Amino acid sequence: MNEKNDLKRLIKLTGERAKLDAKANGSYVVYKDHSDKLVKEYYDGTKQFLKENDSEHV
Repeated sequence: MNEKNDLKRLIKLTGERAKLDAKANGSYVVYKDHSDKLVKEYYDGTKQFLKENDSEHV
């Protein structure tokens, strides 16, 4: 098996699980998108883009 592809798959699954947990708990997840911006995504799908220095308060 290709370890790099396995790792990418596990990272993706972890992110999907975090979104499911946020939905179940009425919370949010924070991640960097493909354009390297910080995103706070709420359980209902609403996204808020954060400034880099806002990450200390997330």
